[in-house]
Amino acid sequence: MSAPKAYLEHVAIFVRDIHWHIRFFEDVFGMTMREVDGAREAPRQYWTLGGMQFIHMPDFEGPEGRLGHLGIMCEDVEAALAAARRHDVRPMSQGANWLRLPDGLAIEFIQAQPARCVAQALAIDPRAQV
Repeated sequence: MSAPKAYLEHVAIFVRDIHWHIRFFEDVFGMTMREVDGAREAPRQYWTLGGMQFIHMPDFEGPEGRLGHLGIMCEDVEAALAAARRHDVRPMSQGANWLRLPDGLAIEFIQAQPARCVAQALAIDPRAQV
């Protein structure tokens, strides 16, 4: 089996109180802002360094955050998409790099720049004994 050519870059969840989630992940894990959609005071979406994406959905009624999608960083996004399309997947309106799996899970395929950074990221073992 060959080495992976992709890694999980972010997990997107829908949240009722986006500011609470921003504060929690920054205070507890030190995950600071990477990007924001909208004004920082009233974000529609918020990405952290560390792989979280919060999507503001104030009318969400569930007991916990609801998974929005997985963002997968790919060494070769076109090859990954071609491989994925050999399975039972459906295109999504967000773009050619978005597919929905049969169980409903949405995946965003992201092209790594430069492609070799995928191998570098996968080479890091944060649990290795020093």
